[in-house]
Amino acid sequence: MINRNDLCWCGSGKKWKKCHFPKAQESFEERAHLYLKRWGIILKTPQQIEGIRAAGHLAAAILDEVCAFAKEGVTTNELDRLAYEKIIQAGAIPASLHYGSPPFPKSICTSRDEVICHGIPDNTPLHKGEIVNIDLAVILNGYFGDCSKMVTLGPVTEDKKRVVDVSLECLKGSAQILRPGLPLYEIGETITSIAESRGCSVVTQFVGHGVGLRYHEPPQVPHCRNRLDIPLTQGMVFTIEPMINAGVPDAVIDHKDCWTARTADGKPSAQWELQFLITETGVEILTPWTL
Repeated sequence: MINRNDLCWCGSGKKWKKCHFPKAQESFEERAHLYLKRWGIILKTPQQIEGIRAAGHLAAAILDEVCAFAKEGVTTNELDRLAYEKIIQAGAIPASLHYGSPPFPKSICTSRDEVICHGIPDNTPLHKGEIVNIDLAVILNGYFGDCSKMVTLGPVTEDKKRVVDVSLECLKGSAQILRPGLPLYEIGETITSIAESRGCSVVTQFVGHGVGLRYHEPPQVPHCRNRLDIPLTQGMVFTIEPMINAGVPDAVIDHKDCWTARTADGKPSAQWELQFLITETGVEILTPWTL
């Protein structure tokens, strides 16, 4: 962990305390203005955090229910219908439904085996030996909660088990370092170091993102090595969702549906996602799903 008298992480040659060390006298309003002007990042107020937290907890609870229902013989369309019903019953809206261009046609993403992300639910039953990522986001009273988990269906190949385990390890490892003052690039550095040490690759074409008042906000949160030296600060809300491949890191987008992203070599991919709030002293998980 960096100390006050260490050289600043930004490369200025100055000590951290004289450079990017958080200023105690700086008000939330001043920091919020700086982050919005410099990086387009909206620091969330306590009232907004309360609403985002409620949306995140709802998303996590419904995701747990949908993942528990994901069994051999169940179709991903059935998972989608369950998620939609639970979200609507809670007085919320599925954030993914009709999102983007072309409009995403379902309420959740279900990405199986070699699908990296944005898999579209259909009538194909789940079968033994598959892995599937279920990605679920809600809008509750205008606030967004976003998360995903992996489901493993019975015994799977060594490659599939490895990417499921490594992607979770990457998420946990990056979560452990989060704190005010940490440069954003350390997230990607941590994830890449873990993934490469386990013989896996990190997808570079998709990123985590700010979220809360909109589905996708600044900043982007790359999972690969990068040089985004934005210091984390109290009030930042974003996702970390490392997409880890057993083979090459490249993704190929389905030219028919313009959404489904598959590994270029057909090898399996896995992803886990949490939504985080940077607090005054550390971090809070806003989507506390269960393993």
